[in-house]
Amino acid sequence: MSDLWIMIWKEVKDEVLQGGRQAWIRPLLIIAIMGIILPWELGLGWLAFNNVVILVVVYISFFFISSFIGDAIAGEHERHTLETLLASRISDRAILLGKVIVTVGYTWLLVLVSLLLGALVVNVTKGPGPWTFYAPFSLLIYTLVLSLLSSLLVASGGVLVSLHSPTVRQAQQTLAIASIVLAVLLVLGIRSLPSNLISSLDNNQIAIIILVGIAILDAILLAIALVSFKRSRLILS
Repeated sequence: MSDLWIMIWKEVKDEVLQGGRQAWIRPLLIIAIMGIILPWELGLGWLAFNNVVILVVVYISFFFISSFIGDAIAGEHERHTLETLLASRISDRAILLGKVIVTVGYTWLLVLVSLLLGALVVNVTKGPGPWTFYAPFSLLIYTLVLSLLSSLLVASGGVLVSLHSPTVRQAQQTLAIASIVLAVLLVLGIRSLPSNLISSLDNNQIAIIILVGIAILDAILLAIALVSFKRSRLILS
């Protein structure tokens, strides 16, 4: 456990505290879009949390992680810091999990801050009247869980891609292609389902199926990444 905390602190310093101005541009852009611009434009519609709002929140967090997760291993290799990391006593599992945890936690925290700020912006700009919050509240919880699981999906897959990519650019290109393929397969999979099956399910059942499906994919990709991360192979490469 101490190895994991050391790795988490190392990633926090590298990605957040010592990243310079460039490291703050993307998170501030996310907060500006989801915390100010969209709530300002949509008003109370933003707090209604319809399917469009949920998709926007999940897509932005998905895009945010995919824009830099390719740097996880390939970037360390390009900067010649991977050798130093592998020469340490930190276990292989702690190295990989530390990168995934910090990436997912950072993204999820941005989503949470953006949603809270968005609620504030809507209430300030809507004029006089009682203050309102996201309703139904269960949809807010569902969106946060969905964002967390989707972020873990991208982070696990991104680390796996970065692990097998010689450069950050190639990792990002592979992730972009994989995202398109995943979206196409998702659409085809939904269309292939019997119409009577979908109509027989209520919204809560559909939501649970989506969360369980993503959680299973998370477990599979993370397990493959943990098995693939071998210190001996990386040192030789």
